Amino acid sequence: MQATQTFTTAAPEKAAQAALATPGQWLTIGAIVSFLALFLIIPVAMVILVAFQDPNTGAFTLVNFWDFAQNEMFIRSFGNSLYVSAMSVVWATVFALPLAYFTTRYEFAGSSIIQTLGVIPLIMPPFAGAIAMQLLFGRNGTFNLLLGDWFGINIPFMEGLNGVIFVQSVHYFPFILINLTASLRNIDRSMEEAAQNLGCSGGRLFRRIVFPLAMPGYVAGASLVFIKVFDDLATPLLLNVKDMLAPQAYLRITSIGLKDPMGYVISVVLIVFSILSLYIATYATRGRDFATLQRGGGGLSKRPISGFDKVLAYTTIGIILALVLAPHVGLALLSVSTIWSFAPLPDGYTFAHYGRVMTESAQFIWNTLLYATLAGLIGVVIGTAIAYIVLRTRIPGRQWLDYLASAALAVPGVVLGIGYLRAYYGVSLPSGQSVASLWIIIVIALAVRRLPYALRACMAAMQQISVSLEEAAENLGANKASTIRKVVVPLMTGGILAGFITSFATAAVELSATMMLVQNTSDAPLAYGLYVFMQSPAGRGAGAALGIIAVLIVGISTYLSHILAERDRKAKAGS
Repeated sequence: MQATQTFTTAAPEKAAQAALATPGQWLTIGAIVSFLALFLIIPVAMVILVAFQDPNTGAFTLVNFWDFAQNEMFIRSFGNSLYVSAMSVVWATVFALPLAYFTTRYEFAGSSIIQTLGVIPLIMPPFAGAIAMQLLFGRNGTFNLLLGDWFGINIPFMEGLNGVIFVQSVHYFPFILINLTASLRNIDRSMEEAAQNLGCSGGRLFRRIVFPLAMPGYVAGASLVFIKVFDDLATPLLLNVKDMLAPQAYLRITSIGLKDPMGYVISVVLIVFSILSLYIATYATRGRDFATLQRGGGGLSKRPISGFDKVLAYTTIGIILALVLAPHVGLALLSVSTIWSFAPLPDGYTFAHYGRVMTESAQFIWNTLLYATLAGLIGVVIGTAIAYIVLRTRIPGRQWLDYLASAALAVPGVVLGIGYLRAYYGVSLPSGQSVASLWIIIVIALAVRRLPYALRACMAAMQQISVSLEEAAENLGANKASTIRKVVVPLMTGGILAGFITSFATAAVELSATMMLVQNTSDAPLAYGLYVFMQSPAGRGAGAALGIIAVLIVGISTYLSHILAERDRKAKAGS
């Protein structure tokens, strides 16, 4: 009877709290839902709908998928995409695992520098490093020319799918490194000590105890690598590998047209496998206990390293870092080279490429700064609003705002671009210009693609603010709007800035969606200009210079993000 009474009184109270939502909150929800509907749900739904439509009658059909299954090129592309994604995960693991293990297991000089250098590949777009990797590891690249001179051999590092795997694994392995390192540091060291007391040591200890306990971090990083590689468009195209799904979707839409159903069918396959990989990542750790016994875990027990172990560790780390930093070195050399062909190093050096970029292509840079800034602002505004609604109100269905905004993570950029073209290319302004050709559509695409990153940062910042601070402000007479403006947002500043800079940095080098949406070169961002330059040998020097500028933009943004996060942490620790 007591439980029944509690339930019946709690339900009206919860409903009353939901009813107390202010008109401003309902208006904000309406605006967010409208934005997500117009620029995420409807475009993606259009892509899915067209994939199931007869191109002549518009009737529902599965024939398009049957045609896809019967087309040898599409099936080969599907298999290649799966193979490249899986092998990229394997090789990314080979690069990340030793770095994570040595830096968390042993005490030796330079471990923090190694961790920092290991994350650097993320600040370069993978397609920017693809050409540099060809110059270093291609058939006539530096490494193979030296191998040919010394040993008379040539290793096909960059041939066909091997090249895509090499470039992608080098670029995306930091996802595994970051997550695996965090998991290794949270392992309860008493579990390792207990296993050692029972006679387990060396490789068996790592295989049976350490790595299984770090599995959540590894799976999270590996799933991100798989999704990123599976959906990537520009890297395969720059390496002239067209028999993969994302390039096929792009080529079908750009060469045959928006009415071709195969581009949409391929897009649906891309969406399904992106969602499936996220589900598998969740399923892989479901029902298993990875908890530690002591608070904070304590991390693996570190021990000094010396002798043969020290030589082995430094040698392994040195080889890995040399490989993963090679694209940056190659791009920097290419950006200042006069001619670099059939030679281990450039024939001469010049800064003329930077001058050409600043005179001929400055518009790419300014467009990028404008687009990425606006995309970051849109992301943090929506992210802050969703975080407040989800964590501070009891409005029914509020959690769905989080789900909808986060769903953008599973939508490949090429799919979103195709969806925008399908949904808005036929919608014209009074001037006659298509809505899909407006530069603001590029900004919106970048904002939607980066919204999950901004949202997570804002949610984390909101969770660290005590509700009592807002209640105190309201008790002193402040209304909801004033409390949010004068109390909540200032306290969230660190998280908001971190979310903005993360969105800005990643939007600055986004290409998959923008390749579909750029209608005029004058509206193109830096990533698009970089791709165009890299298409011809004559433009690769300028393209490399543009790539170095992109790396600097992203690098400075990432550095500022770390500074702001550290300043916010110290401020909260001191308060």
